[in-house]
Amino acid sequence: MTLESYRPNVGVVLFNREGKVWLGRRVNAPGPNNWQFPQGGVDKGEDLYQAARRELKEETGVASAAWLGRTSDWLTYDFPQGYRGAKIARGWRGQRQVWFALRFTGEDSEVDLMADRHVEFDAWRWADLDEATDLVIPFKRAIYQQVTAAFRRFTLPDAPPDPEPTSPIYP
Repeated sequence: MTLESYRPNVGVVLFNREGKVWLGRRVNAPGPNNWQFPQGGVDKGEDLYQAARRELKEETGVASAAWLGRTSDWLTYDFPQGYRGAKIARGWRGQRQVWFALRFTGEDSEVDLMADRHVEFDAWRWADLDEATDLVIPFKRAIYQQVTAAFRRFTLPDAPPDPEPTSPIYP
């Protein structure tokens, strides 16, 4: 499979001190499968980790987060048949994603869903990691299963982080 037809994207699983994860309810998306982790596109030439931190800040207002780890490779999903999003119109088959695990070091009051002019979420909550797979839109479930398996160890509050990259990570 060639990755060129998949839009470069990053995702963030934000863990709190108790090992719960941040979930946001997508604005204007009918339930019940309208909850997800922060994620978004990577700008041309942008470092993936910096893109993840930017997306986290834009979508949640959160800047107080420490490195825990990342998925080792690109994960991909296809947009479903009949999907009418703008990304399809731009010729993308789906998305390729690198996911990052971060530990929230701030206070809940830091969360600001209106931090950016493009509001992604209208509600948020802390949840058990395993809840995410059942709450996300079905075409993203396989990715969420892989991500939750990769980051399960970070549900333990004293889980040590993986080594941080010493050089930029590019798409």
